[in-house]
Amino acid sequence: MKLLYSIHKYDVFMFTWLINTRMHSPLTKVSRHLSKTGDGPLYLLVIGTLFWHEGIQSLFLKTILLAFLIERPVYFVLKNGLKRNRPEAALTNFRSIIKPSDQFSFPSGHTSAAFMMATLLSYYFPPLIIPLYCWATLVGCSRVILGVHFPTDILVGVFLGISTALFSLGQI
Repeated sequence: MKLLYSIHKYDVFMFTWLINTRMHSPLTKVSRHLSKTGDGPLYLLVIGTLFWHEGIQSLFLKTILLAFLIERPVYFVLKNGLKRNRPEAALTNFRSIIKPSDQFSFPSGHTSAAFMMATLLSYYFPPLIIPLYCWATLVGCSRVILGVHFPTDILVGVFLGISTALFSLGQI
């Protein structure tokens, strides 16, 4: 219990520092756009494009579908089982910049899905590894900047996304 309290204190400190930096205001507008790229339509576009070009027999398409069939339920069970409040509910006198789609924050679903897709796409398109992981990292950071996640929510989202992708690829 003491470890969890220490982690929470660190999380609140890092979150508060990030929110109060002078750079926060200009980052807000960019963060809104970055966060929206992790909302889901981009993933549907990738899935639709694969289906259109390669059909249902595409190994890449099957891998993405398997990854989502694993990641989304695990994410849902963790989020609704652990029930960690979002920063707005956990911190007094704090208001997030956007309204989150659900009540709890741990783990970050945007980050998990972004890192899962970045891992899967970079496996099939290795030259894109750096831009894909940069994009996924920016999606996760945007969620903290917008005030809807603590830093550890993002870290666990990274772990969940990458591990789900690697499992779906048969790498672990």
